[in-house]
Amino acid sequence: MRRCLSLVLVPALIPLSALSLAALAVPASAAPAEPGAHAGESSVAAGQRAADPDKSIAFYVGKDLTADGHVLLGGFGHEPSSHWVEVVPRQTHPEGSTITVGATEEADMPGQLTEIPQVPETARYITSNYSEFAGFPAPLTNGGLNEHNVAARDVWSNSREELWDMTPEDQTGPSYSDLSRIAMERATSAREAVEILGDLIDTYGYTTYGGNSHLFADENEGWIFIEFSGGEGLWAAERLGSDDIRVSYPGYMHEFPVEAVDGEHPDYLGSAKLIDFAVEQEWYDPDAGEPFNIQEVYQQEFPTGEFDIGQVADPEDPAPYRNPVSLEAELAELAPVTLQDMMRLVRDPRWSDDRAGYGHVAELRDDLDHPELATLWVASTAAATAPYIPIAIGTEAVPVEYTQHRYLTSGAASSYLNPEYAEQEATEYATQTFKRLMYATCARPEAHLANVTDALEGFEAGILEEWPDVLQEASDAYSNGGDGARVLTAYTAAQAMDGLTLANHLLESVLDQLRQDGGLRQPDVEVPEGTTASARSLSMELDGVSARDRVNCDVGGGWTDGNTLDRQGAYGDPDDVPDFRAEASGANGMVWGWAVAAGLVGLLLGAALSMLLRRRA
Repeated sequence: MRRCLSLVLVPALIPLSALSLAALAVPASAAPAEPGAHAGESSVAAGQRAADPDKSIAFYVGKDLTADGHVLLGGFGHEPSSHWVEVVPRQTHPEGSTITVGATEEADMPGQLTEIPQVPETARYITSNYSEFAGFPAPLTNGGLNEHNVAARDVWSNSREELWDMTPEDQTGPSYSDLSRIAMERATSAREAVEILGDLIDTYGYTTYGGNSHLFADENEGWIFIEFSGGEGLWAAERLGSDDIRVSYPGYMHEFPVEAVDGEHPDYLGSAKLIDFAVEQEWYDPDAGEPFNIQEVYQQEFPTGEFDIGQVADPEDPAPYRNPVSLEAELAELAPVTLQDMMRLVRDPRWSDDRAGYGHVAELRDDLDHPELATLWVASTAAATAPYIPIAIGTEAVPVEYTQHRYLTSGAASSYLNPEYAEQEATEYATQTFKRLMYATCARPEAHLANVTDALEGFEAGILEEWPDVLQEASDAYSNGGDGARVLTAYTAAQAMDGLTLANHLLESVLDQLRQDGGLRQPDVEVPEGTTASARSLSMELDGVSARDRVNCDVGGGWTDGNTLDRQGAYGDPDDVPDFRAEASGANGMVWGWAVAAGLVGLLLGAALSMLLRRRA
């Protein structure tokens, strides 16, 4: 029934003329980050550590450690910003085309915008765009999935403090987002992605916000790429094999073979002066007989010390669970890892909170008959309270509700809407609805998170069961010269809208329960003396910067029944999904009832007016 309904509904859900509606947004500067300690120094004070740049999380599992034998890559970006989904088509560009890269003087670490050449043809890719991070020009991206089955994640990776201080205020070259987008546009493999980024930095430089990393994967392997602050064009890359697990939280590398800078090593790559610069700065002594350790030489300590599998973070820890080595041990316990395990891991409320911009999971299959069938599972905002929707490369567009809106978009509060976007803005914004569900659920997570999670996973379980048939139907259409894209677009659109309807149902249910359970809370904030406005009218901006200050649903180590590892096994029960469609149909019936009634009234008034005019004549 769901399949048939999806194919019928798609013309109403996605006008094909409305493809790629995202517009540029004016960036705003975030609060400047304070320097932290570099590697080898004792742990920094909690308040200082929490103020360091932190951005995103990524999980890589090699195909030998997955249940279906396919590489898995999952994660999300950390940005206090609007987020929207876009399917970017393959495009050709006239000779001499350029792209603008870098940062402006308004960025946290200022720079200059420059232009670099665009390639003649760019690939089709799926991504989540956003409008603000550290003052960089929008739209911004952390990666996604392209038509060559290359997936990408982007994660912060603090360079040592001295490199921050060395960074010129007129820095130029691609930013982290520019590099992420270019990789999606050009890379045909994970290794080629790091080669492209390395060549770009070697040629044009790099515009930093404090240090960054990328995690790329294809159906065979992964590569981690780290670019360092300092204006010296320093970067390093490491291959991840079929039996590797890697967590970037932050992105890191340890031992690096010094000969890799000559380009001869199969598993490592690096900028030409990666080693020599460290020697010049006396950060590394090649005669000491010690291996060259990237983190010790060029990066900072992990924000959190190592912890045991299943250990619950100290509630006072401003950077809970931010030790990737410890998380890798937990992820190894999940092996063989399933697609559902990765979806749940990205959703885990230990890190999926108010700052999580979206959720991405890519299963990089090597058994697809057509490249259009490669799939990115996307939660349009934090997966803790948003459903995953499958988007295949062949999907032509997503519903307008999932594209850009002005909620949380930089500059929206001080500007008017461009009339060209009036109808787009008039639609419900999926990101805002899922955010509202987060705020309601996480206000009292012990009471509401379990039911919301069960409903979302039950909804996704139905999709996971149907998706292979959808792919087969689309594959048959492609093989026979038919419209496989329409099959994919129809199904994705219907599930996206069903997911939004489900979220509205859950939101109203949670709000009703909150009202019955003592009512909606009055904000407990201090009203300045002499101020007549109530607490509800004061600034809603959060002054704190640590993870525990933000809205989150972590009830102490994940959900009420544990973390992702604790909950491994069955994923979702469709019986846990409330009958949200019946409620929506009832609402639609009411709308149609009013429309019919209005039409009848109009006809009666028209007839009466006609009779009156004839009498007067």
